[in-house]
Amino acid sequence: LQNVRIDPSSISFSMWKDIPVPFYMSVYFFEVLNPKDIVNGKKPAVKQRGPYVYREFRYKTNITFNDNDTVSFLEYRKLFFRPDLSNGSEDEYIVVPNILLMGAAVMMENLPKIVKFVLSQVLDALKQEAFMNRTVREIMWGYEDPLIDTINKLAPGLIPFKGKFGLFVELNNSNSGLFTVHTGRKNISRVHMVDSWNGLKKVNYWRSNECNMINGTAGEMWPPFMSPTSLEFYSPDACRSMTLVYEKSGKFEGVPTYRFVAPKTLFANGTDYPPNEGFCPCMQSGIQNVSSCRLNAPMFISHPHFYNADPVLVNAVEGLNPSEEQHALFLDVHPMTGIPMNCSIKLQLNLYIKDVPQIKQTEGIKPVVLPLLWFAESGSIEGSVLKQFYTNLVLIPALLEYLQYVFLGLSVPLIISAALLRV
Repeated sequence: LQNVRIDPSSISFSMWKDIPVPFYMSVYFFEVLNPKDIVNGKKPAVKQRGPYVYREFRYKTNITFNDNDTVSFLEYRKLFFRPDLSNGSEDEYIVVPNILLMGAAVMMENLPKIVKFVLSQVLDALKQEAFMNRTVREIMWGYEDPLIDTINKLAPGLIPFKGKFGLFVELNNSNSGLFTVHTGRKNISRVHMVDSWNGLKKVNYWRSNECNMINGTAGEMWPPFMSPTSLEFYSPDACRSMTLVYEKSGKFEGVPTYRFVAPKTLFANGTDYPPNEGFCPCMQSGIQNVSSCRLNAPMFISHPHFYNADPVLVNAVEGLNPSEEQHALFLDVHPMTGIPMNCSIKLQLNLYIKDVPQIKQTEGIKPVVLPLLWFAESGSIEGSVLKQFYTNLVLIPALLEYLQYVFLGLSVPLIISAALLRV
């Protein structure tokens, strides 16, 4: 118990502070194969490209122990491209939706007609089209676009950022917010459980108290002596708490584990799963509207290839092949310590596109949730850390169990001999 607390004197503290597990982020893009057909009302066709693999380093700073048995910290992530592990380079071009244009169009749908008409004329002058051909590096880490300044002038506050635009531009060399978690020094059952995030006990993105709750841990470790039921964690990337459910027991490199997976209700809509009504406005089950925490852009998250989603979403786009083996997320956790041994968290980012009147660049596009990319953050304990785990948590307990039977076997004749001598 002492060694799983968040305490500088515990064995697990250094692992918690500077995670020794090698994490990798693998990104898969959906290249649009028929952009001209889509603006003519045809069904989108996509092809998966990648993976583009990045080595991910995580470390904590500003570690502050508080008087109420909690500790506050910032965790930073640094990503480095690994061409040797990738199927392609960051300089490759990929045809994707013009995310700024298509997103802004939907966001401006209810603005006065004259504003949308002026935007359409400006888009013509800037030679902006519904789809663009950009490099992987530009899409991920940002590119300069005169459209940003134009939107800021026409609709101030619609997109509260300037400079470069990229889907992952704020991810690299950044932190995931100020977490305050319980140390477990007074109550081991609360260790790693989140007390607050950015000073908040709950977020305000969603429409119900239940959906706004910050539950579970920060997603790195859990309290020891886990039961085979469920586990929870708060994800700043998804702007919500998530609950995974127990699937099966197993072993990772000889270490006992519980496997936890996403239930089918994770991204279900409010009709199929009433507790998720607070995440609405909803569309089909299997996608979650995250516009409220993504600058009101029409963005949705889901499992890759719309795995576990309404078949309508899969059938609306050609080129998708959802499968449990490739697209389901999982966490393998050592139940005695609550430390993950092997994990792969997978999420897909989607953009809702449609024909917006007065913006001719979107004319003819039928409403569809179009997948942009999906990514997997994976890691497993290996090397000296794995050996230490196996020795301390498998070999030594097994040896002690064996020895107790040996000693019990040796003690029986002694007890009988002592009894006979007394007689």
